[in-house]
This record gives sequence, C-alpha cells and structure tokens, in this order.
Amino acid sequence: MTSQALLVSPSNEKQDAATGLLKRSTQGSRLAFWIVTATIGLALAASGAPSPLYVDYQQRWHFSSTTLTTIYAMYAGGVIITLLLAGGLSDRIGRRRVLLGSVSALIGSLVIFLFANDTGWLFLARGVQGLATGVFTGAAAAALTELHPRRDARAAGLVNSASTSTGIALGAVGSGALAQWAPLPLRIPYVLLIVLALLLLAAIALKVPETVPNPSTAGGLSRLLRPQRLGVAPGVRGAFVIGSLGVLASWSVGGLYLSLGGSLAKELLHVNNHLIAGLVILTVQGVGGVSQLAFTSRTNRANAVTGFLSLITGMGVVSLSLWLSSPVLFLCGDLITGVGFGLAFMSGTRRVTEAAPADKRGEVLAAYFVVAYLAISVPVIAVGMVSAHIGLVHTFYMFAAIMSMVAVVALVGTLVYRPKI
Repeated sequence: MTSQALLVSPSNEKQDAATGLLKRSTQGSRLAFWIVTATIGLALAASGAPSPLYVDYQQRWHFSSTTLTTIYAMYAGGVIITLLLAGGLSDRIGRRRVLLGSVSALIGSLVIFLFANDTGWLFLARGVQGLATGVFTGAAAAALTELHPRRDARAAGLVNSASTSTGIALGAVGSGALAQWAPLPLRIPYVLLIVLALLLLAAIALKVPETVPNPSTAGGLSRLLRPQRLGVAPGVRGAFVIGSLGVLASWSVGGLYLSLGGSLAKELLHVNNHLIAGLVILTVQGVGGVSQLAFTSRTNRANAVTGFLSLITGMGVVSLSLWLSSPVLFLCGDLITGVGFGLAFMSGTRRVTEAAPADKRGEVLAAYFVVAYLAISVPVIAVGMVSAHIGLVHTFYMFAAIMSMVAVVALVGTLVYRPKI
C-alpha cells in the first residue's frame, strides 16, 4: 500500500462510496430509460408492421376493403378497452410487472400473426395487439419520466412521442422491405419482431427497476381492472374541443395511411411494391415524428396553426396528384401531410394536458385518447365501406374534403380561443 492510500480518511471513503453509488444509480437509470424507449419503439413498430402486408392478405384470402379496415381497427378497439378498464393498472401493481406482462402479450399477438391462415386469425392478432399496447403505453410513458436521469417530464414526453411515430414508420418500412426481398414475406417480419421483443423482455426483467413504491396485486380482479372515469371539467371544455378536433383530423389521416397505405401505393401510384407501401406510411408517420422534434421549442399555438395549415395543404396536394396521376406530387403531399399530422397531434395533446387540473388530468386525458383511437379507426372503416361502392380515389377525395373542413374548424378555434387564466 502506498503512502497516498494511507492518507485517505474514513469520511473521504464514505463520500467516494456515495458518489460512486449515485453514479452507478444514474447510469442504471439511464440504461433502463433507453430500454423502455426501445421497447416503445418496438411495440409501435409491431403495430405498423402489418400495414404493407394487408394487400397480400387481401389477395390471398379475397376479402373486401371493409374487412381490411375493420381488421386494422381491431387494434384501436383493444386500446380503447384497456384505456377504459386498465388505464391506471401500473399505478397499482407497478410499472415493471405491467411492462413484462404487456410485452409478453405483444409477443403472443405476433405469434398469432406468424401462423395466421385466415381473416379470423388477423382479427384476433390485431385485437390482442391492441389490448397489449393499450396497457403498455400508459405504463411505459410513466416509467420514462420516473427513469429519466434528470426526472425531466418534458424531455421524457418528447422521447415517448418521437419513438412512437418513429417506431410505426420503421415497422412499416422494415416489414415492407422484408416482404419485398426476403423469403416468406408473411412470416419473416414477425419472426424478427418476436426475436427483438424477447431480447427486450429479458432486458426489462434484468435491468429495469420498479419505480412505484409498494406495488401490490392484492384485492382481486375488481381492483386490478378498475373502470376509468371519463370527464371534462367545465373550465377545460374549450381546450378539450379544440384539441379533440386536432387529434380527430390528424389521427384519421394517420389511420388511413396505416390501414390502406398498401392499397394507396398500388392503386394510386400504380406500384405493386411492399417497400413503396412502407415508404408511403413513412412519409406521414416518420415526418410527423421528425416535425415534433424539430418544432418542440415553438409555442403551442404556432405549432397548432402550422399543423392545421399543413394538413389542409397536404390533403389538397394529394388530391391534386390523384387527378393529375402524379406520383411525385403524391409523395410531396404526403410529406406536407406528415408535418401536419405531427404538429396537430403534439399541439392538441399539450393543450389538453396543460388545461386539465392536476386532480382531473387522468380522466381528461383518458377521454382525449378515447377520441384519438376512435378517430384512428371509425373514419377508416367508413372509408373501406364507401370505397367498395365508389372506388378508392373518389373516396379519398371525399375523405380529404371532410378532414380539411375539420382542420379548418380547429384552426379557427385555435386563432379565436383564449383560455381563461
């Protein structure tokens, strides 16, 4: 032992040990934070992966556009059920348990997709996927804030939002690329997702700590599945209506591309290519995520105005591209629409979150996301039904006109409404 080592006092040793413990804790928290972030991306990638494959399923099993959009909407139905019955489950039994259980259920849904041999399997897979994702997203969002090294809720929320949009986009593009060039196009994307999900499941089990003090499973099923109260306090209603109009317009557009992206690429671009179908989704979902990151420092009102104007312009450009049969103009319109999708959704969510009183925030946000998931499913089912009679192009014209009108109303409301302080 050197003389320098002998001069270290016990107090210094304790201080050094405490510093080392804090450093290891921060590093562990940082690793757990990024494990949860990666899992969010994977969960949403799994939800986007079937989108480029729907055309193949439709050709193989000869089902209508109405059936296709209903299969897609089963996901939203599952999410809504969990929002209403198990939205606060992780508050009661702990984040880690919910993350482990929901990722396991997500793997189960991917296994169902893997062995699907008729439309009934697709309905079941999407329903289980929606249930798993609905439980997962609330727990993951809370865990991100609690695991963030600086406990920065705003930064954690931004990471959550960006990983959601990016995950959907990458899932669609990756699935489309594998379906185009890899063997077994209706199997390989799910095999890869299952392997990645198993790795992240192990990472959660080994590296993600519990962040809820004294979680418990006592009390039976009635305590675990507690119906979520939906309500909007009088002082929040103005902000809630404008935010809901924004999420109605943006998520309806996003849902259209996720469910019918392959059909749009095939019928409107005259291209039968899975990767192109994935890229069509990327131009909306991916650009939406990037725009949220790029414009996060702007005021919420400025983002809302930009978002609604972009949605209106994007829908108009896409409609013009169909009339002119211009693939280039179509993709430009998709890019503009993607900016609108990202900013309209981000601004609406912030508006509702900031307006809701702390003691009512849970029920207000539950009501808001019920509107969001109805928006991502019901209009798409209507599009599938109408397109069976008048064709996809004319249905798109009608859809674009209606969503543009919703965006105009939301834009006017944003410019006129002034919250009471």
